Amino acid sequence: MIILQFSDFPWGQLLTAVLCGGLIGLERQLRGKPAGIRTSILICMGTQIFVYLGSTLITGVADPGRVIGQVVSGVGFLGGGVIMSKDGLVIGVTSAAVIWVLAAIGATIGLGQLTYAVIITITTLTVLIGVEFLENSVKRLQRGAHALYHEHNNREHRN
Repeated sequence: MIILQFSDFPWGQLLTAVLCGGLIGLERQLRGKPAGIRTSILICMGTQIFVYLGSTLITGVADPGRVIGQVVSGVGFLGGGVIMSKDGLVIGVTSAAVIWVLAAIGATIGLGQLTYAVIITITTLTVLIGVEFLENSVKRLQRGAHALYHEHNNREHRN
């Protein structure tokens, strides 16, 4: 039987998961995308808790890698839920990828690598904000699915 003490729980990890998930979720929510603040915090926090608990198991078969593998499978299911087809366009792929990265950040935190998690969070925000800025600035980047998506959004805003 495993007995966990309240004081033994890594509260700093939990707070870091809430902060990292909240920052990415804020970016998503401000843009009106799926997986906003609450969802992002819960994904990051839940993954951190599972990985932490998996790493504290004291048995001959304890393997945090197995826990992480199961989390990845579960998160893939969540990500698949935000991908949709609308008017011939596939939308939500970036949100699904963000969910996947949130789980990776949570796993990184659960393994005690808080600095790396913060760096990954900043990198993720840089990609989300920076690439959109580039796409909006350089019209040549708005080709294929991106051009159709922007054209579709412009039509909806005019109506």
